[in-house]
Amino acid sequence: MTKVVISGTGVFTPPNSISNTELVEAFNSYVRKFNADNTAAIERGEVEALAESSVEFIVKASGIEARYVMDKSGIVDPEIMAPRLRQRSNDEPSILAEMSVEAAKKAMARANKTPADIDAVLVACSNLERPYPAIAVEVQDLLGVEGFGFDMNVACSSATFGIQTAYDMIRSGSVKCVLIVDPEICSGHLNFRDRDSHFIFGDVCTAIIVEREDTCTAKGAWEIIGTRLITKFSNNIRNNFGFLNRATPEGIGAKDKLFVQEGRKVFKEVVPMVSQLILDHMADEGLDPKELKRMWLHQANKSMNDFIGRKVLGRDPEPGEQPNILQEYANTSSAGSIITFSKYNEDLKEGDLGLICSFGAGYSAGNVLVRKRA
Repeated sequence: MTKVVISGTGVFTPPNSISNTELVEAFNSYVRKFNADNTAAIERGEVEALAESSVEFIVKASGIEARYVMDKSGIVDPEIMAPRLRQRSNDEPSILAEMSVEAAKKAMARANKTPADIDAVLVACSNLERPYPAIAVEVQDLLGVEGFGFDMNVACSSATFGIQTAYDMIRSGSVKCVLIVDPEICSGHLNFRDRDSHFIFGDVCTAIIVEREDTCTAKGAWEIIGTRLITKFSNNIRNNFGFLNRATPEGIGAKDKLFVQEGRKVFKEVVPMVSQLILDHMADEGLDPKELKRMWLHQANKSMNDFIGRKVLGRDPEPGEQPNILQEYANTSSAGSIITFSKYNEDLKEGDLGLICSFGAGYSAGNVLVRKRA
């Protein structure tokens, strides 16, 4: 059976960071103006007054302290509270492709790969800026890669679903090396005027090289032991924005055309689903959770990850066993677990066992068990 490895990863981090303090200042300015402008309607009970946010609320609810974004000025402007990105012509690289190329070059350098070594490009992310032509084909063209490319979307689980797709293609013999990129401009679909979610997301792009073990020349690659995916339909995380919006104009601009979620329901339903997925997958592979040296989990909420860690390990994770990047990056959808893996894997030793796990809307979850090579 063909062995498959992750031989390189790369992270493109936007230049602009927004602290909780800056975000809260902009949000509270908007709230105070809204309440002042609607004083009479609020007093008559026709409009509900908005509540202010706070740094303490955000950290307690999520563990998030800051986030990187492609545009900062529009988000922190109380009159706009959304990113403002320049409209590009069709002759220019799209912003998602541009981010992808930056991350891809870093991953290719770590994997000792050139464009000639890559057979396929997958763009796996939560939100694509256009339906066609595929962003993956554009990335393929910009890098000078032959072969083929396609886009895929499984929300926050897109990266791990992409890894399994690459893993299956390589084991089937149809390709030898696959580049997966996860460009996430999550600020574009976040409602910065919603107190319960205005702090959740940030922007980033990650890249992953997956290839046959016998073609790998990089040191410290990770053999993929096995993958496991699961989906269960739920409306508790949803975004209804799409190409049919113009056909139903009464819904244009509604809150559900941005990210919406029932946070408590998500926590209650997703955490046990993901914990059981990991435990069942490890049992089927004949592995004991006690063997795990590190868990690179989806970065959505620190409390969720802490619960999953305790359930899988049967105890509180030790420092370093379950790294967290929420304090710097916030939730970056599909890219979160890959950022964490990229930043926190080189210290582990040959033979060490780890898992990459992502989960989110769908519901969906993907688990990838990996072992460190020399």
